[in-house]
Amino acid sequence: MEAGEAVVGEVLYEVQGPQAHLTINRPKARNALSPTVVKALMDGLERAEADPAVRVVVLTGAGEKVFCAGGDLGQMVGDGGFLATHEGRRSYGKLLTRFQEARKPTVARVNGHALAGGLGLVLACDLAVAVETADFGTPEIDVGLFPMMMMALLQRHVGRKRALELVLTGDRLPARDALALGLVNRVVPASELDAAVAALAGKLAGKSQAVLALGRRAFFTAEDLPLPAALEFLASQLSLNVLADDAGEGVSAFMEKRAPKWNDR
Repeated sequence: MEAGEAVVGEVLYEVQGPQAHLTINRPKARNALSPTVVKALMDGLERAEADPAVRVVVLTGAGEKVFCAGGDLGQMVGDGGFLATHEGRRSYGKLLTRFQEARKPTVARVNGHALAGGLGLVLACDLAVAVETADFGTPEIDVGLFPMMMMALLQRHVGRKRALELVLTGDRLPARDALALGLVNRVVPASELDAAVAALAGKLAGKSQAVLALGRRAFFTAEDLPLPAALEFLASQLSLNVLADDAGEGVSAFMEKRAPKWNDR
Protein backbone atom coordinates (compact mmCIF):
# COMPACT_ATOMS: atom_id res chain seq x y z
CA MET A 1 0.00 0.00 0.00
CA GLU A 2 1.42 3.38 -1.02
CA ALA A 3 1.61 6.45 1.19
CA GLY A 4 -1.63 8.34 1.32
CA GLU A 5 -3.76 5.26 0.67
CA ALA A 6 -5.95 3.49 3.20
CA VAL A 7 -8.79 1.02 3.10
CA VAL A 8 -11.99 2.23 4.71
CA GLY A 9 -14.22 -0.85 4.73
CA GLU A 10 -14.90 -1.65 1.08
CA VAL A 11 -13.78 1.77 -0.11
CA LEU A 12 -10.22 2.84 -0.91
CA TYR A 13 -9.12 6.29 0.20
CA GLU A 14 -6.10 7.87 -1.48
CA VAL A 15 -4.81 11.43 -1.56
CA GLN A 16 -3.18 12.52 -4.81
CA GLY A 17 -1.97 16.09 -4.46
CA PRO A 18 -5.04 18.23 -3.73
CA GLN A 19 -7.43 15.40 -4.65
CA ALA A 20 -8.91 12.74 -2.35
CA HIS A 21 -9.95 9.67 -4.35
CA LEU A 22 -12.74 7.46 -3.00
CA THR A 23 -12.91 4.15 -4.86
CA ILE A 24 -15.72 1.66 -4.38
CA ASN A 25 -13.68 -1.54 -4.22
CA ARG A 26 -16.09 -4.39 -4.94
CA PRO A 27 -15.34 -5.24 -8.59
CA LYS A 28 -16.57 -8.84 -8.27
CA ALA A 29 -19.93 -7.49 -7.06
CA ARG A 30 -20.01 -4.80 -9.79
CA ASN A 31 -19.13 -2.25 -7.10
CA ALA A 32 -22.61 -2.63 -5.64
CA LEU A 33 -23.68 -0.49 -2.70
CA SER A 34 -23.65 -2.54 0.46
CA PRO A 35 -24.39 -0.89 3.83
CA THR A 36 -20.66 -1.08 4.50
CA VAL A 37 -19.88 0.80 1.28
CA VAL A 38 -22.42 3.53 2.05
CA LYS A 39 -20.94 4.06 5.52
CA ALA A 40 -17.38 3.98 4.18
CA LEU A 41 -18.21 6.65 1.60
CA MET A 42 -19.68 8.82 4.34
CA ASP A 43 -16.53 8.30 6.40
CA GLY A 44 -14.34 9.06 3.39
CA LEU A 45 -16.12 12.36 2.80
CA GLU A 46 -15.64 13.29 6.45
CA ARG A 47 -11.95 12.43 6.20
CA ALA A 48 -11.49 14.50 3.05
CA GLU A 49 -13.24 17.50 4.55
CA ALA A 50 -11.05 17.33 7.65
CA ASP A 51 -7.83 17.35 5.60
CA PRO A 52 -6.78 20.92 4.69
CA ALA A 53 -4.55 19.57 1.91
CA VAL A 54 -7.58 18.12 0.09
CA ARG A 55 -9.39 20.58 -2.18
CA VAL A 56 -11.42 18.23 -4.41
CA VAL A 57 -13.02 14.81 -3.85
CA VAL A 58 -13.05 12.31 -6.75
CA LEU A 59 -15.43 9.33 -6.63
CA THR A 60 -14.89 6.25 -8.79
CA GLY A 61 -15.24 2.48 -8.93
CA ALA A 62 -12.62 -0.26 -9.06
CA GLY A 63 -11.89 -1.93 -12.38
CA GLU A 64 -12.65 -0.86 -15.93
CA LYS A 65 -16.22 -2.03 -16.53
CA VAL A 66 -18.52 -0.76 -13.77
CA PHE A 67 -18.59 2.46 -11.79
CA CYS A 68 -21.41 1.22 -9.57
CA ALA A 69 -24.31 -1.10 -10.39
CA GLY A 70 -26.53 0.21 -7.58
CA GLY A 71 -27.80 -1.52 -4.47
CA ASP A 72 -26.62 -5.00 -3.58
CA LEU A 73 -29.68 -7.20 -4.23
CA GLY A 74 -28.12 -9.94 -2.12
CA GLN A 75 -28.27 -7.70 0.95
CA MET A 76 -31.79 -6.34 0.61
CA VAL A 77 -33.12 -8.12 3.68
CA GLY A 78 -31.36 -7.21 6.89
CA ASP A 79 -31.19 -9.33 10.03
CA GLY A 80 -32.23 -6.59 12.43
CA GLY A 81 -35.94 -6.48 11.61
CA PHE A 82 -38.02 -4.46 9.18
CA LEU A 83 -37.55 -1.03 10.76
CA ALA A 84 -33.79 -1.47 11.09
CA THR A 85 -33.62 -2.51 7.46
CA HIS A 86 -35.66 0.55 6.49
CA GLU A 87 -33.25 2.80 8.39
CA GLY A 88 -30.39 1.15 6.56
CA ARG A 89 -31.99 1.98 3.22
CA ARG A 90 -32.44 5.59 4.30
CA SER A 91 -28.68 5.83 4.73
CA TYR A 92 -28.28 5.84 0.94
CA GLY A 93 -30.48 8.93 0.75
CA LYS A 94 -28.38 10.52 3.48
CA LEU A 95 -25.28 9.76 1.43
CA LEU A 96 -26.71 11.56 -1.61
CA THR A 97 -27.48 14.57 0.56
CA ARG A 98 -24.03 14.38 2.17
CA PHE A 99 -22.34 14.70 -1.21
CA GLN A 100 -24.31 17.86 -1.94
CA GLU A 101 -23.62 19.26 1.52
CA ALA A 102 -19.87 18.69 1.26
CA ARG A 103 -17.80 21.85 1.63
CA LYS A 104 -15.43 20.64 -1.08
CA PRO A 105 -16.37 20.10 -4.73
CA THR A 106 -16.87 16.55 -5.94
CA VAL A 107 -16.17 14.91 -9.30
CA ALA A 108 -17.41 11.50 -10.42
CA ARG A 109 -14.80 9.54 -12.40
CA VAL A 110 -17.23 7.25 -14.21
CA ASN A 111 -14.98 4.39 -15.26
CA GLY A 112 -17.85 2.14 -16.40
CA HIS A 113 -21.57 1.49 -16.17
CA ALA A 114 -23.49 3.67 -13.68
CA LEU A 115 -26.83 2.07 -12.96
CA ALA A 116 -29.63 2.49 -10.41
CA GLY A 117 -28.14 3.79 -7.16
CA GLY A 118 -24.81 4.10 -8.97
CA LEU A 119 -26.37 6.67 -11.30
CA GLY A 120 -27.61 8.42 -8.18
CA LEU A 121 -24.01 8.77 -7.00
CA VAL A 122 -23.01 10.30 -10.33
CA LEU A 123 -25.85 12.81 -10.06
CA ALA A 124 -24.96 13.60 -6.44
CA CYS A 125 -21.45 14.68 -7.47
CA ASP A 126 -21.02 18.23 -8.70
CA LEU A 127 -19.38 17.22 -11.98
CA ALA A 128 -18.89 13.94 -13.84
CA VAL A 129 -16.47 12.62 -16.46
CA ALA A 130 -17.40 9.31 -18.09
CA VAL A 131 -15.73 6.80 -20.39
CA GLU A 132 -17.45 6.48 -23.75
CA THR A 133 -18.23 2.80 -23.12
CA ALA A 134 -20.29 3.48 -19.97
CA ASP A 135 -24.04 2.90 -19.85
CA PHE A 136 -26.40 4.86 -17.61
CA GLY A 137 -29.86 3.86 -16.45
CA THR A 138 -32.35 2.80 -13.81
CA PRO A 139 -33.05 -0.90 -14.52
CA GLU A 140 -34.74 -1.57 -11.17
CA ILE A 141 -38.15 -1.95 -12.78
CA ASP A 142 -36.94 -5.14 -14.48
CA VAL A 143 -36.58 -6.85 -11.09
CA GLY A 144 -39.82 -5.48 -9.68
CA LEU A 145 -38.32 -2.48 -7.92
CA PHE A 146 -38.41 1.27 -8.46
CA PRO A 147 -35.50 3.76 -8.18
CA MET A 148 -37.13 5.61 -5.34
CA MET A 149 -34.41 7.73 -3.72
CA MET A 150 -32.10 8.44 -6.63
CA MET A 151 -35.20 9.51 -8.59
CA ALA A 152 -35.21 12.75 -6.57
CA LEU A 153 -31.90 13.73 -8.18
CA LEU A 154 -32.89 12.45 -11.61
CA GLN A 155 -35.95 14.75 -11.52
CA ARG A 156 -33.64 17.68 -10.90
CA HIS A 157 -31.36 16.85 -13.82
CA VAL A 158 -33.75 16.09 -16.68
CA GLY A 159 -37.29 16.94 -17.72
CA ARG A 160 -40.34 14.99 -16.58
CA LYS A 161 -40.83 13.00 -19.80
CA ARG A 162 -37.23 11.81 -20.04
CA ALA A 163 -37.03 11.03 -16.32
CA LEU A 164 -40.23 8.99 -16.49
CA GLU A 165 -39.03 7.17 -19.59
CA LEU A 166 -35.86 6.10 -17.80
CA VAL A 167 -37.53 4.91 -14.60
CA LEU A 168 -40.55 3.29 -16.26
CA THR A 169 -38.73 1.41 -19.03
CA GLY A 170 -35.43 0.62 -17.34
CA ASP A 171 -33.65 1.39 -20.62
CA ARG A 172 -29.90 2.00 -20.55
CA LEU A 173 -28.40 5.08 -22.19
CA PRO A 174 -24.99 5.11 -23.87
CA ALA A 175 -22.59 7.71 -22.53
CA ARG A 176 -23.12 10.15 -25.40
CA ASP A 177 -26.86 10.18 -24.78
CA ALA A 178 -26.26 10.72 -21.06
CA LEU A 179 -24.07 13.68 -21.98
CA ALA A 180 -26.82 15.13 -24.17
CA LEU A 181 -29.27 14.82 -21.27
CA GLY A 182 -26.94 16.61 -18.90
CA LEU A 183 -26.23 13.60 -16.67
CA VAL A 184 -22.45 14.01 -17.13
CA ASN A 185 -20.12 16.86 -18.15
CA ARG A 186 -17.56 15.04 -20.31
CA VAL A 187 -17.35 11.76 -22.25
CA VAL A 188 -13.89 10.55 -23.23
CA PRO A 189 -12.10 7.40 -24.38
CA ALA A 190 -10.85 5.22 -21.52
CA SER A 191 -7.26 6.20 -22.29
CA GLU A 192 -8.12 9.85 -21.62
CA LEU A 193 -10.26 9.42 -18.51
CA ASP A 194 -7.61 10.13 -15.88
CA ALA A 195 -6.28 13.17 -17.72
CA ALA A 196 -9.78 14.59 -18.19
CA VAL A 197 -10.64 14.08 -14.50
CA ALA A 198 -7.32 15.58 -13.40
CA ALA A 199 -7.85 18.64 -15.61
CA LEU A 200 -11.34 19.27 -14.27
CA ALA A 201 -10.37 18.61 -10.65
CA GLY A 202 -7.31 20.80 -11.09
CA LYS A 203 -9.48 23.74 -12.13
CA LEU A 204 -11.62 23.31 -9.04
CA ALA A 205 -8.58 22.96 -6.79
CA GLY A 206 -7.31 26.32 -8.05
CA LYS A 207 -10.37 28.25 -6.89
CA SER A 208 -11.07 29.81 -3.51
CA GLN A 209 -12.33 26.99 -1.33
CA ALA A 210 -14.28 29.39 0.85
CA VAL A 211 -16.14 30.90 -2.09
CA LEU A 212 -16.72 27.48 -3.67
CA ALA A 213 -18.28 26.26 -0.42
CA LEU A 214 -20.51 29.33 -0.13
CA GLY A 215 -21.54 29.15 -3.77
CA ARG A 216 -22.31 25.42 -3.77
CA ARG A 217 -24.48 25.77 -0.70
CA ALA A 218 -26.33 28.69 -2.25
CA PHE A 219 -26.81 26.77 -5.52
CA PHE A 220 -28.47 23.76 -3.89
CA THR A 221 -30.56 25.86 -1.52
CA ALA A 222 -31.89 28.09 -4.29
CA GLU A 223 -32.67 25.10 -6.51
CA ASP A 224 -35.80 24.22 -4.56
CA LEU A 225 -37.05 27.75 -3.86
CA PRO A 226 -39.71 29.64 -5.84
CA LEU A 227 -38.08 32.24 -8.09
CA PRO A 228 -38.79 35.36 -5.96
CA ALA A 229 -37.57 33.61 -2.81
CA ALA A 230 -34.52 32.26 -4.66
CA LEU A 231 -33.53 35.72 -5.87
CA GLU A 232 -33.97 37.23 -2.40
CA PHE A 233 -31.91 34.45 -0.84
CA LEU A 234 -29.17 34.74 -3.47
CA ALA A 235 -28.98 38.51 -2.93
CA SER A 236 -28.18 37.84 0.73
CA GLN A 237 -25.54 35.30 -0.27
CA LEU A 238 -23.94 37.82 -2.63
CA SER A 239 -23.69 40.29 0.25
CA LEU A 240 -21.87 37.61 2.26
CA ASN A 241 -19.67 36.78 -0.71
CA VAL A 242 -18.41 40.34 -1.27
CA LEU A 243 -17.32 40.53 2.38
CA ALA A 244 -15.09 37.46 2.04
CA ASP A 245 -11.32 38.00 2.13
CA ASP A 246 -10.94 36.08 -1.12
CA ALA A 247 -13.44 38.32 -2.87
CA GLY A 248 -11.24 41.30 -2.08
CA GLU A 249 -8.16 39.42 -3.20
CA GLY A 250 -9.83 38.29 -6.42
CA VAL A 251 -10.92 41.80 -7.38
CA SER A 252 -7.52 43.24 -6.52
CA ALA A 253 -5.76 40.57 -8.57
CA PHE A 254 -8.04 41.29 -11.52
CA MET A 255 -7.38 45.02 -11.35
CA GLU A 256 -3.63 44.45 -10.99
CA LYS A 257 -3.59 41.87 -13.81
CA ARG A 258 -2.06 39.11 -11.69
CA ALA A 259 -3.06 35.67 -10.46
CA PRO A 260 -5.00 35.70 -7.17
CA LYS A 261 -3.47 34.25 -4.01
CA TRP A 262 -6.36 32.62 -2.20
CA ASN A 263 -6.49 32.45 1.60
CA ASP A 264 -9.60 30.24 1.49
CA ARG A 265 -11.55 32.54 3.76
